[in-house]
Amino acid sequence: MTSRPPSDITAGLLAALAAFIAWGLLPVYWKAVQDVAPLEILCHRILWSLVFIAAILSCKHRWAETFAPLRSPRNLLILSLSSLTIACNWLIYIWAVNNGNVLATSLGYYINPLVNVLFGFLFFRERLNPLQTTAIGLAALGVANSVIGYGEFPWISLTLAVTFACYGLLRKIAAVESLPGLFLETMVLAPAALLYVLHLQAAGRSGFLAGNSHIDLLLIGAGAATALPLIGFAFGARRLRLTTVGLLQYIAPSIAFSLGIFVYNEPFGPTHLLTFALIWSGLALYTIDSIRAIRRHRRTRTMVDRTPEATTTVPTDPAPKGREP
Repeated sequence: MTSRPPSDITAGLLAALAAFIAWGLLPVYWKAVQDVAPLEILCHRILWSLVFIAAILSCKHRWAETFAPLRSPRNLLILSLSSLTIACNWLIYIWAVNNGNVLATSLGYYINPLVNVLFGFLFFRERLNPLQTTAIGLAALGVANSVIGYGEFPWISLTLAVTFACYGLLRKIAAVESLPGLFLETMVLAPAALLYVLHLQAAGRSGFLAGNSHIDLLLIGAGAATALPLIGFAFGARRLRLTTVGLLQYIAPSIAFSLGIFVYNEPFGPTHLLTFALIWSGLALYTIDSIRAIRRHRRTRTMVDRTPEATTTVPTDPAPKGREP
């Protein structure tokens, strides 16, 4: 990472904080429109996100960049799959929140980083070190404890974790930036979403334009609620160290966890506590391992930069070789 002025780092930190806090408070937003069916909420989220992001892309003159990936059949296929994956994730999240399962969503996003590690092992042949293996094992114990304690498979948490990890995997291999990518994904989903909304309107079963302007505004605002945190995250991620971003990612599920217990009074007994404790222990090991890996990388970069080849300059090239100009 190139050095940045403190003001730039501060701006990045504030933007990333705002993004994760906004994601953590999303249950409050969806609870405010819980009288509307989850599938209809999802459709409005897709449609108004498309409109909102289109306005941003127009202001930034990024249309050429946005549609360039569509020239590749491979990118088109990947974005179609990522569209379906994120739609599934959004629908389950909205349904879970509005059916009293905020704690389950929190657990899902705590598990997600560990699923990412497992996917790295399965799909990219990344070797698991002892700390990573132990972290994944603790997460598995947490899931097993939930099954044994309540006799129920934690499908909400695991589905959210796996679908979001699949989404991250697909976006990792797609040659597209975050905001243009989200526009293309919502564009893929928009025709079906629009048809469903029009069907509800024709059948008189729509929660939109049904006489409640408060609900109407919240459904329209779902586009901004979706896009703005993403913009803040992208802004912050470009200016912060990976370690910092990795630690900040726990803010959102922590806020949801607090909302589930202290605001929505969801059941939280000893079995829940043990499940979360096992997941938190796994995350602690994962975080320690991530910090160590980044420090090792920095030490390696420093040693390379200090070699004679790295510090020797060529008259026609003012930038030292081995360093970022």
